[in-house]
Amino acid sequence: MIGSIPRAESGSIAIEKASKKRKWREQITAKVNHILIAQGWLFYITGFLLGRAVILQTVSPFAVAFIASMWFVHREKSFRSMIAVILGALTYSMQHVMYIFLAFILFIFISAATKSIKNQQWMLPITVFFATSLPRMFLYSIQDTITSFEWMMLAVEGILGAILVLIFMQSIPLLSPKRYKPALKSEEIVCLIILIASVLTGFIGWEVYGASLEQVFSRYFVLVFAFIGGAAIGSTVGVVAGMILSLANVANLYQMSLLAFSGVLGGLLKEGKKPGTALGLLIGTGLIGVYGESVALLPSLTESLIAVMLFLITPASWFEQIARYIPGTEAYTNEQEQYSQKVRNVTAKRVEQFSSVFEALSKSFAVTDRTLSDEQRDEKRDTDYFLSQVTEKTCQGCFLKNKCWQKEFDKTYSLMEIMKQNITAGQDPNRNIVKEFENHCVKSRQVMDAMRSEMSFYEADQQLRQQVTESKRLVSDQLQGVSDVMNDFAKEILKERQHHELQESQIIQALKQMGIELVRLDIYQLEKGNVDIELTTSFYEYHGEGEKLIAPILSELLDEMIVVKQEDISSFPYGYSHFVFSSARDFAIETGAANAAKGGGLVSGDSFTTIELGAGKFAIAISDGMGNGKRAKEESTETLRLLQQILQTGIREKVAIKTINSILALRTTDEMFATLDLAVVDLHNASAEFLKIGSTPSFVRRGNSMIKIEASNLPMGIIKEFDVDIVSEQLKANDLLIMMSDGIFDGPKDVENIDIWIKRKIKEMDTEDPQEIADLLLEEVIRTRSGDINDDMTVLVAKVKKNTPKWANVPIHQGKVLSM
Repeated sequence: MIGSIPRAESGSIAIEKASKKRKWREQITAKVNHILIAQGWLFYITGFLLGRAVILQTVSPFAVAFIASMWFVHREKSFRSMIAVILGALTYSMQHVMYIFLAFILFIFISAATKSIKNQQWMLPITVFFATSLPRMFLYSIQDTITSFEWMMLAVEGILGAILVLIFMQSIPLLSPKRYKPALKSEEIVCLIILIASVLTGFIGWEVYGASLEQVFSRYFVLVFAFIGGAAIGSTVGVVAGMILSLANVANLYQMSLLAFSGVLGGLLKEGKKPGTALGLLIGTGLIGVYGESVALLPSLTESLIAVMLFLITPASWFEQIARYIPGTEAYTNEQEQYSQKVRNVTAKRVEQFSSVFEALSKSFAVTDRTLSDEQRDEKRDTDYFLSQVTEKTCQGCFLKNKCWQKEFDKTYSLMEIMKQNITAGQDPNRNIVKEFENHCVKSRQVMDAMRSEMSFYEADQQLRQQVTESKRLVSDQLQGVSDVMNDFAKEILKERQHHELQESQIIQALKQMGIELVRLDIYQLEKGNVDIELTTSFYEYHGEGEKLIAPILSELLDEMIVVKQEDISSFPYGYSHFVFSSARDFAIETGAANAAKGGGLVSGDSFTTIELGAGKFAIAISDGMGNGKRAKEESTETLRLLQQILQTGIREKVAIKTINSILALRTTDEMFATLDLAVVDLHNASAEFLKIGSTPSFVRRGNSMIKIEASNLPMGIIKEFDVDIVSEQLKANDLLIMMSDGIFDGPKDVENIDIWIKRKIKEMDTEDPQEIADLLLEEVIRTRSGDINDDMTVLVAKVKKNTPKWANVPIHQGKVLSM
């Protein structure tokens, strides 16, 4: 303990020093950024160097293009930038200063004359063209007659100025501290490189110990971009910088090869960090120096060594900041992932807030379970209100009111309460009670008549109150269902790719033993029954390896059945093929259906559907619209459409049924009713829930036995509130579920017991194919009526099968993956 105290103190001191150092570095960086960008010194330095930039000995399109861009983007800094350009031109020659000054004057004059034109962005290149070429024409004309070569150089200078102003207009905003968009497009990167290369021409003529500054900084920038963006960006910077520098000085023509080659080598060797990239430049310098006849090796090597020294002392934080803007870099990817994660978090938070709102609304509408004391209290209150209405009509004008309601209150109240209870139950008041009440009240007959008259209002009030309670309960269930769905959706938004390094290595090794090389493997979930794996690989010719090899390997490793959920196979040899693997359901459903319209028509009022729900559930439904023909078809189709949309959101089946009933009951004043026969089968354990709304019974054939499933509910849309009876049944493998509309169930003619007849017909069928059973049952019913179809008929048959993929039993690899 004694020895640990100084160690802890030294650790805290080191942390404190590191914190101070980091704060000091951040303050210095912030101060430099403020001076260079916010105060505009970076623009002034750029203008100074561009004022010296001359290519092809006499052509100088950079200065006017830069000032025009500053005039358009940062007008408040344009005047000081002009001064910086003129100061830079002074270091070159007086003739160059005269040309720059005349060009600025002409640019200001043309800009003032054309300021009324709305589209200044497209007018700017034209202005720069004339502001660049006309002063040069004037200077040529006062010296001598303008030759054809000079006319060509005039046109070249004007065109280059117009092009450069478009490039600088895209480059200069990138230096703004308030830039919002974090990523650079390819065009913006090239424009920025051209701006940098143009600035480098301003260093021509400056040397330090025999090393040309333009060569040093051009190689430095190639190193920086090759280290950040790789070989592609490095070579691009080298080519552009070398080309512009060679235009400025023909002796630098070899620099294009040196810079481009060094950019490629530096980008390829960037895995070796800074030394690897620097080595690429030195190798490129040595090769060009050895084989280049016009290149002096020692000065060129000196320039490269100075560039390497500058590159090595450049802080890593600068590279990270620049890399965030270059697509394809790790820093850019991390920046995008952080942004995406932030968006997901904000979206999920907002969805959770909406979920909380709906949950609160659900609780506000919720009807709490009433206790016996609550019911007694409410009944007492209703009785008081009922008797007050009766006494107001009978006792208010009676001369014995004080005797009955003051001196004998308890007796009067109890007698009237008993008579009220008898009348509420639909009975005549007890004779003894009536006799006693007649002896007690002088207006007994009037009171009983008033009680019977008031009873209709009392019952209507009770019914209305019950409907309000049921409506509140339904609204509460619906809001809670929406809240649950939104809460689950928020969790899905936050679901990220999970890291399973151990499992990834085991899967990669197992597939490698089978000769399958993976390009990419993403394990999103390894939860039992909910596996989610995506992988990308390549095949010369695909012969079902995903289903035949990869899925069985994953099944054996994960100790559960894995199947191919989705595959995207390349049509080219050795192209990338993408696979999605997920847990197989323990059971599968095979369906068959048969239907016929009334009278052999084309439009049947019955509709049916099968719906693949989430969480491994499968829904089968039949709806029968009331009547026949097009209107009945619309009713049944609309019912199933609403059912599918609501169920696929994740709302519970019972709430979905009540919601659909409310929609059908409230959306129109016409009588629009529909039955619904719904079966939801859990494919994990084959348990089934049946919801029958005005529909006929269903049957389950299990071997030689038959199971009847029925429930009694009115068709949907008839009443606004109703209770849904849910019938549960545990199905087994090879069970046959037969669902039918009333046209089938009530269709057989001259059959006394339809249940027994249908069971017998289904048991006698030798086939287990769902489609054959549906066809045979429909045919049997039509035969009983001698081919007469007096109602719409629909049969829907589903067979529960044990899900065993055909390649599941192939043992390939020994070992298991540990699930998380």
